[in-house]
Amino acid sequence: MSNAASIHDLARSLAQNTSHDAFAPALSAQQWDTLGNYLQPFDLAAGERLIDQDGTDRTLFFLEHGALSVHALNSRGQVRLAILSAGSVVGEGAFFSRLPRAANVQATGACRVWRLTPIRFTEMTQRQPDLALALALALGAVVARRLGDKAKRIAVT
Repeated sequence: MSNAASIHDLARSLAQNTSHDAFAPALSAQQWDTLGNYLQPFDLAAGERLIDQDGTDRTLFFLEHGALSVHALNSRGQVRLAILSAGSVVGEGAFFSRLPRAANVQATGACRVWRLTPIRFTEMTQRQPDLALALALALGAVVARRLGDKAKRIAVT
């Protein structure tokens, strides 16, 4: 399956996400095809970890299907912060801030996730600046909504 052929499955998942912090870029079908060339899809099994708390990786992830559990470890144990459903984005905090990850993220069941590495985003900014700007603005809106929700503020990963 090519990225361009299946990127529209991700686009549909994002469009169907009605959560308050939905990632909602205004992209044309052609822009989705182009974006697909910068993303890499992969599957996670139930319980598989996607992000490690305090990790320094800055990769951004888009959830096509399945659900992800966001939880942090503190001195009293593990605290669940959020469950992200299909059409969500995760990893936005470290992607922008270059700070360590604020939480662990793992699959609650089988998931399909698309990754965007900082290197591929930098390449996109040079080759497709309008697309990179649209993506950055939509991600910024997610961060702002999550930070505005006191219960999910720490869930910015």
